[in-house]
Amino acid sequence: MRKIDIRPLKQKLRGEIKEWRKSLPAESKGQADRRILDRLRSLREYEGCETVLAYVSLPIEVDTLNLIQAAWQDGKKVAAPRCVPGTRDMEFFLISSFEQLEPQTFGVMEPVPHKCKKLVQFHNSICIVPALAYDRQGYRLGYGAGYYDRFLSGYPGEKIGIVYQENMRQHLWHGKYDVQVDLIITEKRLWSIKRQH
Repeated sequence: MRKIDIRPLKQKLRGEIKEWRKSLPAESKGQADRRILDRLRSLREYEGCETVLAYVSLPIEVDTLNLIQAAWQDGKKVAAPRCVPGTRDMEFFLISSFEQLEPQTFGVMEPVPHKCKKLVQFHNSICIVPALAYDRQGYRLGYGAGYYDRFLSGYPGEKIGIVYQENMRQHLWHGKYDVQVDLIITEKRLWSIKRQH
C-alpha cells in the first residue's frame, strides 16, 4: 500500500484554521477565551495542582495571559516554555511576572533564563498544551516544529488541551511520536480522552 505524504494536508489545514482564527471577531474570541478559562479553573486537576505549565499565547491562540494571571492569583506557580536554541527541545522556567519574558522563537514571548529559575521537577503540575486543532482522541495539530511532542513524551502530569470548538475535528493525522492530551477544553464543552491500550 502506497504511503501518502500527510505534510501538505497538515499545512493546508493549518492555513485554513489560522485564517478562521484571524477572522474571529475580537468580542467572540474574548467570550470564548473567558469560557475556556472558567472551565479550566473549575477542573479538579487545576484546583489540586501546585504548578501550571502554560504557553504564552500569540494573538490567534486561546488567550493564556489571563490564565497565567489567574493562576498567580490562585496561589499557583507558573512555568512558561523556552525553546532551546539549535535544538527541538523545550525547557520550562518559573515566572512570577510578565517582565521576565521577551520575544524569541517565532515571535513568541519566552522566559529570559537569567531572570527566572528553570523548572526541573514536574511533580504536582499540569501542562496546558497549545494546538491549532484537536481531535476526539486527544491528538493535536500543532505548528509543525515538534517541540511539544518531544517534551510531552516524557512529561508525567496531566496534559490539557485548550482550543476553540470550531477547531475540533473527528480525526487528525498522527504519527508514532505524537502524544495525546488527557483532557480538551473548548468554550462549549470538556472532552475527557479515553486511551486505547
